[in-house]
Amino acid sequence: MRIPEGLQARRRLGPDWAAWVDVLPRRCDDLLAEWRLTPVGEPLHGFASVVVPVRGADGAAAMLKVGFDGAEETAQEHLALRIWDGDGAVRLYRADPARRALLLERLGAEGRSAVDLSTEWDLRACELVAGFYPRLHRPAPKRFPALPRLLDGWLTALETDAHAVPMPRRMVDQALALGRDLVVDPNAVGTIVHGDLHYGNVLAAEREPWLVIDPQPVSGDPHYEVAPLLWNRWDEMAGYLRESIRRRFAAVVETAGFDDERARDWVIVRMVLNAHWAVEDARRAGRRLDADEHDWITRCISVVKAVQD
Repeated sequence: MRIPEGLQARRRLGPDWAAWVDVLPRRCDDLLAEWRLTPVGEPLHGFASVVVPVRGADGAAAMLKVGFDGAEETAQEHLALRIWDGDGAVRLYRADPARRALLLERLGAEGRSAVDLSTEWDLRACELVAGFYPRLHRPAPKRFPALPRLLDGWLTALETDAHAVPMPRRMVDQALALGRDLVVDPNAVGTIVHGDLHYGNVLAAEREPWLVIDPQPVSGDPHYEVAPLLWNRWDEMAGYLRESIRRRFAAVVETAGFDDERARDWVIVRMVLNAHWAVEDARRAGRRLDADEHDWITRCISVVKAVQD
């Protein structure tokens, strides 16, 4: 199978990514043969997965998704989809967790890209995303990675690298302090959280107007969900950045009935961690931060400022 150029570019993130890209064509070919699937369109891709439109032996339309196998946060994607069982989320037909392979319900018409929430006014989209939270935020099985445990490791690495993160040191120190409090907070674990629920991960469907895709599920705190709505659809906020971020934050928090301060704390922690991960990616690949990564870190700083100015 031909792997999209966008995924080939992930090699720059380090040897783990390069190794995955190397095995991906054979892995996809094997799954297509074993599951008796026929490709019916060009492969698509997200940041860490390839998605192939297929038909099964019975002629039914579906999507074969094969994800990056180096991230603990996506290891239980199949389990979250089984628990949700199509309630607000894409339906799972079959899974091979060892190969991070999922056979999924097809959303959108064959031969056309699926429509996502980027087509909706951003504040309305925030309200729609928040409307999914009560359906998705169910008690988490013990098999799910515990967010406080993951966070503890992320914070330890951030503390070691604090001097190397190109953002104001006060922000790094603030994230470390807030994050350490969340690590020991008993309410920071126990609920299935999607982890990456933003406009592009909610697609138009037939069973329901919209359905959620691509969870990175952990056992965590529902307030963890807010941040991706603030760092996506960035170009639309040009000229009104601070105001737009604050309006989005208010819209999702109010609709979800979240605690403002707790949601804000998670946004600050997540944005500083995102900046640090860009630094780690560059280091693993043996290179300096590139222009896109500097732009991303600037975006992280802007969100941190906006939610607390």
